[in-house]
Amino acid sequence: MMGLIVLTGANFLLTLSATVLVVFFAPTAAGPGIPEIKAYLNGIDTPNMYGASTLFVKIIGSIGAVSAGLDLGKEGPLVHIGSCIASLLGQGGTDKHRVKWRWYRIMNNDRDRRDLITCGASSGVCAAFRSPVGGVLFALEEVATWWRSAILWRTFFSTAVVVVVLRAFIEFCSSGKCGLFGNGGLIMFDVSNVTVHYNMMDILGVALIGLIGGVLGSLYNYALHKVLRLYSLINERGKLAKILLSLTVSIFTSVCLYGLPFLVGCTKCDPSISKFECSTTGRTGNYKRFNCPKGYYNDLASLLFSTNDDAVRNIFSTNTPGEFHSVSLVIYFVLYCILGLFTFGIAVPSGLFLPIILIGSAYGRLLGIAMGSYTKIDRGLYAVLGAASLMAGSMRMTVSLCVIFLELTNNLLLLPVTMLVLLIAKSVGDCFNPSIYEIILELKGLPFLDANPEPWMRNISVAELADVKPPLISLRGLEKVSRIVDILRNTTHNGFPVIDDDVTVPSSEGTKARELHGLILRAHLVAVLKKKWFLNQPRKTEEWEVRQRFSWVELAERDLDFEQVAISKNEMEMYVDLHPFTNKTPYTVVEDMSVAKAMVLFRQVALRHLLIVPKYQGAGIYPVIGILTRQDLRAHNIQTVFPHIAKTKGREKQK
Repeated sequence: MMGLIVLTGANFLLTLSATVLVVFFAPTAAGPGIPEIKAYLNGIDTPNMYGASTLFVKIIGSIGAVSAGLDLGKEGPLVHIGSCIASLLGQGGTDKHRVKWRWYRIMNNDRDRRDLITCGASSGVCAAFRSPVGGVLFALEEVATWWRSAILWRTFFSTAVVVVVLRAFIEFCSSGKCGLFGNGGLIMFDVSNVTVHYNMMDILGVALIGLIGGVLGSLYNYALHKVLRLYSLINERGKLAKILLSLTVSIFTSVCLYGLPFLVGCTKCDPSISKFECSTTGRTGNYKRFNCPKGYYNDLASLLFSTNDDAVRNIFSTNTPGEFHSVSLVIYFVLYCILGLFTFGIAVPSGLFLPIILIGSAYGRLLGIAMGSYTKIDRGLYAVLGAASLMAGSMRMTVSLCVIFLELTNNLLLLPVTMLVLLIAKSVGDCFNPSIYEIILELKGLPFLDANPEPWMRNISVAELADVKPPLISLRGLEKVSRIVDILRNTTHNGFPVIDDDVTVPSSEGTKARELHGLILRAHLVAVLKKKWFLNQPRKTEEWEVRQRFSWVELAERDLDFEQVAISKNEMEMYVDLHPFTNKTPYTVVEDMSVAKAMVLFRQVALRHLLIVPKYQGAGIYPVIGILTRQDLRAHNIQTVFPHIAKTKGREKQK
């Protein structure tokens, strides 16, 4: 009982410290952070995700949460930490304390910031798994929406630096100066001591692992979706509810970890293992004595009372057919399925990688035991394949996972069967539901645009979308200050078409018509108001006049707060020349274009606004029909305004 009280109390305090940091100082540090990174690289603004406070809380909170014995990993948070570091380096520090060097401002643009965050994410994966090539492929396959050859070598350079630094610290810590850091060297779960031989029966077993991984992965995603929806209702009750939820999960986890090993029997130590290695208490390692007499160990306690990395090494261990019993593995599998579902979503930094690896490796080793003499593949290798299958079934990644597992295990002979397992698991999982990250994106309400439009989008034109939207709000090239202020106060739009009236049509006999001059951003309107660049009479200004008052650095800032600007009544009646601040060549589509084509253009060019222009131009025809944003092109939003499409889609599924 004293052991239970000490364990539960220590885990309680560690969980409390991590939760308090997240709830009160950086709520965006909760969870893995990978869905938000994926959303940001897709073109979605994710506020407060990469600040200094988020970075600090993510680091300290991850240490507390992992040390508390919760069923979560540090891999997802490391990806977020890498992205935070990259973002802060790219912008020269925090919002309040930035480097003012002129040459540093060159990187103060959206594209370079996206590239840096991509490099940070790949570096985080490399640091978590000591997998440099896997980190590059993870960024390519999972998080990056727009990929260029320049990003390829930049991410590769970033991961190369990470692995060199890791290697240097591992060498420095080889004598045990740094605690548990450096165990296993650069290869975390080495199984290279086993020669892989397999026959047709083994291939059937491998295919069965992939099938089970796909089914279990989709079931895990479904159950986690339900749990996260429940947690969102609890978290809406306030900060105290978030803290109590985390502490409840911590107490439940501690009680399970301490009580369940009493259900299994003791195993006698192998005589070939020294007494100093077997039947240990009070330190990390295999063969925990727990409640057993000298010379015996508790195999379930050996898995539960070790670090997550050591637990994976234990299950992946080769040439140890009798080290873990089936009953212990079944209890371990069921326990970690339950803990994995109820731990993810509480207000602490948490990752999905390691819990899924532990669950998958448990059922993989169980299948290896069930195959018995029918297979030549070692049970430890079955555990590796089980972990890979469940990750592919839940996260739906293939290439990057394959390389990460090869770099984790250092056994290239596993390549063919690993590829087979990953492909089967992903294909089976895709038949049931989306990947876990797509589910989280949907729950968070982030408008992520998929690479491929829905087939029914070809039957809708962009003009039909414009018809169901609110009336278009546009500005004149020479606009009154009062109207600009009114629009900024009463709308949340970030872009406005700029229209010029009574423009002479070229090659005509004095025919007048309206002209689309371009698109102006909300941030530029705010900059004009803050500088009070007003005119007494409506007139077009010269370029040198604008350059005297505005620098490119000021126009690059995304400051949208203008409420503090005091504008007098006289200034409200003055005018602003918007022509110098307008993008004269915005992307446009003709009103007859299908929504499918417009969505592909919007995503591939990384647009924020897409103007719809009429098919025919002329006097009396307004030059802009509407403007499309990311929200307008989401399949769910389109089905909301066109209910008949959803009904047609449902009938097609029934057929």
